[in-house]
Amino acid sequence: MSKKLLLFPFGGSAREAFVTIQSCPALATEWDVIGFVDDNPEAREKECCGVKVLGGREVFDEHKDAYVLAVPAHPDIYLKRKEIIDGLNIDSKRWATIVHSSCVVSEDTNIGINTIVMPFGFVSTKVNIGNHCVVLSRSIISHDVRIADYCCFGGHVTISGSVKVDEQSYIGSSVTIRENIHIGEKSLVGMGSNVISDVGAKTVVAGNPAKEIRKAE
Repeated sequence: MSKKLLLFPFGGSAREAFVTIQSCPALATEWDVIGFVDDNPEAREKECCGVKVLGGREVFDEHKDAYVLAVPAHPDIYLKRKEIIDGLNIDSKRWATIVHSSCVVSEDTNIGINTIVMPFGFVSTKVNIGNHCVVLSRSIISHDVRIADYCCFGGHVTISGSVKVDEQSYIGSSVTIRENIHIGEKSLVGMGSNVISDVGAKTVVAGNPAKEIRKAE
């Protein structure tokens, strides 16, 4: 029997998560997406491919038997992701973990709860991806990479071996990170950047090579 699943919020990443599930026969069999949950009253009654926004957070209590995937992932709110997700007060046993079947994932890799890896990703040996993370399509995560909780990765990201990404960081689409780099907590790497040196905590960098633009607010 399929497991019921609620997606939060009704944003681009949640809708892409829905498409990820529906495009994979194994996931579509495992998960029955019964609806979206969103705090914004203007989102009520909106729908994606026939699946509607059921309401606000009260829906989690109305469907206590449903699992939850919470994927707020816009760069404008990346520093608030931990607060938003923790504020849902979801029991840890209810969090889903979603990995599309087109992804190559080493058997000695660990992927945390409330984390999604979207289609055509490559996750190499001895990688650790923490809880509450989003990895968009066609991203490559090489050997021995350590990704902390509440991180987001855009599409077509390439992370070389032994990189460490600290909590609540955001890596934009088409970013390349050299081996042995350390990305400090709450940092943002702008899309298309090439990272060849460490990034300090709470720092926004961009460019080729990536350079500091400002401190994260």
